[in-house]
Amino acid sequence: MSSHPVAGTVASLMPRAKEELAELVAFRSVADFDQFPRSESEGAARWIADALTAEGFQDVALLDTPDGTQSVYGCLPGPPGAKTVLLYAHYDVQPPLDEAGWTTPPFELTERDGRWYGRGAADCKGGVIMHLLALRALKANGGVPVHVKVIAEGSEEMGTGGLERYAEEHPELLEADTIVIGDAGNFRVGLPTVTSTLRGMTLVRVSVDTLAGNLHSGQFGGAAPDALAALIRALDSLRAEDGSTTVDGLTADTSWDGLQYDEQQFRRDAKVLDGVELIGSGTVADRIWARPAVTVLGIDCPPVVGATPSVQASARALVSLRVPPGVDAAEATKLLQAHLEAHTPWGARVSTEQIGQGQAFRADTSSPAYQAMADAMAVAYPGQEMQYAGQGGSIPLCNTLAALYPRAEILLIGLSEPEAQIHAVNESVSPEELERLSVAEALFLRNYAAS
Repeated sequence: MSSHPVAGTVASLMPRAKEELAELVAFRSVADFDQFPRSESEGAARWIADALTAEGFQDVALLDTPDGTQSVYGCLPGPPGAKTVLLYAHYDVQPPLDEAGWTTPPFELTERDGRWYGRGAADCKGGVIMHLLALRALKANGGVPVHVKVIAEGSEEMGTGGLERYAEEHPELLEADTIVIGDAGNFRVGLPTVTSTLRGMTLVRVSVDTLAGNLHSGQFGGAAPDALAALIRALDSLRAEDGSTTVDGLTADTSWDGLQYDEQQFRRDAKVLDGVELIGSGTVADRIWARPAVTVLGIDCPPVVGATPSVQASARALVSLRVPPGVDAAEATKLLQAHLEAHTPWGARVSTEQIGQGQAFRADTSSPAYQAMADAMAVAYPGQEMQYAGQGGSIPLCNTLAALYPRAEILLIGLSEPEAQIHAVNESVSPEELERLSVAEALFLRNYAAS
């Protein structure tokens, strides 16, 4: 760790940061109120609002967004004439999945093997704490040299777009010279990284119907068209023999020319079983950052337990398509729907419905803010040079902000490195990464103010 005074301050604040992250992780703030109480999300929002108020933020508010959730906003005034920086994170989290699969309770921050485990520890409640640490370190070392706005979203994981629509209706609220999205991550622990591209995404529900009702497979099987088999055929058509995504009309041969991802390292990060091949062609970076990727998220069909010998009359699936930068998500949605409809066999009745969509994002890495961040990371990570990587996931808000504020510079950093296992069981955060990135963000704000 750096010997910089800001680094020393952040180090002294880490015990408090752990306590605060534990308090925030304890809220079961999943923004699916059919599964989790709304009061848990509202409690997390109030916790953040109180933390901002305690740090001297003004106009702190719980914003009721159109999707029925709350985002937390506050503004910390800087010196007259200073630039404005917006710091983003989200406090909603993914469901814990199988709680029995967690080594320790998902909503109880637990230290183990040098990491802090808990749902949201990295994605993205840790990002909220990162912003607080950076600001506290600056206040203890001469003050915050820019105007700071903080926005903590309450439904990012659900993709329901509440904050995006709220921002479009109140464009002045989040206006800033630079926006730091604290919801990405380093390429690996200890390697400072900014995310320069994000894939977009679309979600499509496909339904197949072949019969008026299920039929006895002994009496009718062999001639009666099976809706589940028809759906499987259609889904299989979305992949080539090597597993590459093949949607009719969608380009799938783009290359990534930045930081590369070693294949053996990827196998370890993804925990691919021995003997199982990776899918697709090109480099790993090509496949996960620069090319489309289809995933079948779920299928409605009878479970194995309790299944009867029946030919299925209906079947349904939810399909995700990650869309690389340079491809319009709306056009990709149309191509995906047309492909599924064209590749459903036997004249089966097929219908598709778009459930969600987000555009891909590409940052301008030549901007002054990126140089300010590179200089800050060189101090926070001695001996390491800032790297540029893509990210296969989507943050639709980035494009909304880029459209609303075309002159703003947008940087993506965060705590979701591969070992964090975000969205999976046993999510964790590296406290060393939290410490170093908090130092980097603090020094970035100071560098950017002087640029």
